[in-house]
Amino acid sequence: MMTTQPSIWTDPLRPAARPTLGRNLSCDVAVIGGGLAGILTARFLQDAGADVVVLEKHHIGAGETGRTTAKITAQHDLIYHTLSQRRGPVTARLYAQANLAAIDQYEALIRTLPTDCGFTRCPAYLYTNGSGHRLQLEFLAAKQAGIPCALVRKTELPVPVTLALRFDQQARFQPLEFLHAVAPGLTVYEGTPVERIRRGTRHTRLETPGGTVSARVVVFAAHYPLVTVPGWYFTRLHQERSYVIALQNAFLPYGMYLGIDPDGLSFRMAGDYLLLGGGGHRTGEDPGHPYEVLEARAKTLWPQCRVARRWSAQDCMTVDNVPYIGQYAPSTPDWFVATGFRKWGMTTSMVAAQVLSDLITGAPDPYIPVFDPARSLKGSVGNLMNEMGHAAKGLTRGLFQGRRCSHMGCRLEWNAAEGSWDCPCHGSRFAPDGTVLNDPAMEDTNLE
Repeated sequence: MMTTQPSIWTDPLRPAARPTLGRNLSCDVAVIGGGLAGILTARFLQDAGADVVVLEKHHIGAGETGRTTAKITAQHDLIYHTLSQRRGPVTARLYAQANLAAIDQYEALIRTLPTDCGFTRCPAYLYTNGSGHRLQLEFLAAKQAGIPCALVRKTELPVPVTLALRFDQQARFQPLEFLHAVAPGLTVYEGTPVERIRRGTRHTRLETPGGTVSARVVVFAAHYPLVTVPGWYFTRLHQERSYVIALQNAFLPYGMYLGIDPDGLSFRMAGDYLLLGGGGHRTGEDPGHPYEVLEARAKTLWPQCRVARRWSAQDCMTVDNVPYIGQYAPSTPDWFVATGFRKWGMTTSMVAAQVLSDLITGAPDPYIPVFDPARSLKGSVGNLMNEMGHAAKGLTRGLFQGRRCSHMGCRLEWNAAEGSWDCPCHGSRFAPDGTVLNDPAMEDTNLE
């Protein structure tokens, strides 16, 4: 077993610990989750004059923000052709504009910080060694959506490429350096898990081990929505894992790359490291030996390279590939959510922060309908039924055999590559002793 390690983003950072909540308090807005989406949302709302408190189970940046490959891009795999077909070209254009604006917002915000956070403009490519038909369709849809892009046949990659789609003026950065640079001045309580949520007529009470927070508005930004009903997010989300190795003695001059073929890889430079990613699969499925596969492919491409670090990430996937950002449910007008970022959490965190802050403050925002969690999913009925089928199968197996997830009782599967027990229904993960590693499970489980 090749165990997961901390990402390279954690290396130079030794931020001071934030206090743990030890009293009861009240605020305008409580944000659950101290990742990039939660911290940016809190920052925007506080700048707008709101009294905001952030509650983080571990420490800020402890979740997926610190496990990303940190691409800030509107190029979210093959999305624009499908989005245009399902929801129309106007929605596809708004989706593109929201994400292009997010890149500019990062750049503008970083200019106000004491560090540049490694922010670098660069092109982002999708590439294939196949026929290229899907890239041609994506190019036409992206161009119609207003994205500066081009089809090219030559790249800097050391792998065969028949066609690539280039998006210009995308970006990359150091995500944890950015997170810790924007967090000062915010009220953040670390080591403060939300154990119970009680909604009243005017306020919601968030109960933690050290005290209760009474908030007029609640933002759920903790990767996976904590409350099962209302919202029913467990019926329209699943989680996937992916793997990254950081290589020394390997180099690409400029761009960021993602392969669209089944064995396609992700490439980007990060300082002296080249980040090579791939091996994605649904959480709870057997991953095989993803780190060994990535290392073998790296050695083929750069024989002199050395693996300096390896880590994995977990991503929430929606049934229509568009994140859920907005009101948690029609029956909870004072609750808001940001989830389902797929593998594009850096750009989407900025989009989510802007959309949620505009919703909460009442500012006009043209992108709100694009990401509305209550939108129609009629074009994705097949995917929706597939999610329900996975859940039903896991729940049935959990009733009669094996170790069960503390979230809803699905049977857990052993992940030999990472030494964890994983839930194939909704993506919760547990250490060998039953300790929760990934939500939506909020409690440890008995594995005896």
